[in-house]
Amino acid sequence: MSRIGDIPGRLYRGEISLRIVHRQKMWYGISGLILLVSVVALLTRGLNFSVEFTGGSIFQFPAAAAAAAATQSRIASIVQSAGGGQAIVQHVHSGLQNQWHVQTGVLNDAQSGRVQAALEHAFHLTQNQLVVQVTGPSWGGSVTNKALEALIIFLVVIVIYLSIAFEWRMAISAFIALLHDILIAVGVYALIGFPVSPDTVIGFLTILGYSLYDTVVVFDKVRENTAALLTTQKSTYSDAANLALNQTLVRSINTSLTALLPVAAILFIGGGLLGAGTLNDLSLVLFVGMLSGTYSSLFIATPVLADLKEREPRYKELAAKVARRAAGGRAAQRAAGEAGSADAGSGTDAVPDPEGGLDDAQMTTVSGGPSEPAGRPVRDGTRPVSRQQPRRGGGTRKKRR
Repeated sequence: MSRIGDIPGRLYRGEISLRIVHRQKMWYGISGLILLVSVVALLTRGLNFSVEFTGGSIFQFPAAAAAAAATQSRIASIVQSAGGGQAIVQHVHSGLQNQWHVQTGVLNDAQSGRVQAALEHAFHLTQNQLVVQVTGPSWGGSVTNKALEALIIFLVVIVIYLSIAFEWRMAISAFIALLHDILIAVGVYALIGFPVSPDTVIGFLTILGYSLYDTVVVFDKVRENTAALLTTQKSTYSDAANLALNQTLVRSINTSLTALLPVAAILFIGGGLLGAGTLNDLSLVLFVGMLSGTYSSLFIATPVLADLKEREPRYKELAAKVARRAAGGRAAQRAAGEAGSADAGSGTDAVPDPEGGLDDAQMTTVSGGPSEPAGRPVRDGTRPVSRQQPRRGGGTRKKRR
């Protein structure tokens, strides 16, 4: 456990490193595949806008009051016969909710009254049991326009702020990450068919702010690590950005998990068990957006920023210098390794006798040990050697050890 607890500190100090920025092609490929699925779902299935956007009427009544006589086909037939047109009939049965939900197009007061009377007569409902909600098309169009205006204003303000606070390349990278999150969230709604309501738009703007917050935290660390990069010339911009990602990785994961746990509780318990529609509208977009926002701030925004910065001539030159320095270091290591291998391969060295020839007493052992006697060192080593020297009168005498 202590080793696991040391991981954040070792990541921050650079003792261990996850190569995130250097594997940007893999992250781009994963995001490209997800975005492709999202775009295909959006083009083929489209978004299921709620009645607040499209306009129309909603009739709701308890399933228990209608008893077994109510079915989807019968309710749709009654509404059509009363002049309500094609209706979307849903049996909402989740948690404490058990009711029929009938959505029609835009109806005038007379048409809405006839449909209401037909449902009350067919299923013996009281006026208190049948709830009618009418939304005009002008109100739905106003909501749509305001939502688009809010999104555009948000993106423009964010780009301007990041360009002033950081630089335009960071602003472009953050903007790309935000578009990435928008397409993924929209694609999930198109794939699932979940209704898009005004509450969804509120949650959507919320997750954009969350994603941007995480991106700004990482960018601030990147700016700190690269402030004196051209002066020190110790690493490339990608290496410094990757170190910043590793230093903020654990923090980003902890923040995301802390935020996702209550949202997951709202989505699966509040929405699924209690059947609260507003909670579902908010929690699903928050859950999807927080996941994609965390992913994009770590694996999209910073790699895109590193790619943009590495295109600058000064950082290109820096990368070339770092590469040459690294290549020289590797060459020196290989040369040292080859020299060490050659020394290890020669087990003995011989000292020639002045009179010519060698005998066993004149062999010098190179691999010495603690018990090896000290003698005169050989020319290319530090090992002591022992040899016999000839006497003046002939023969040999042993050198005193």
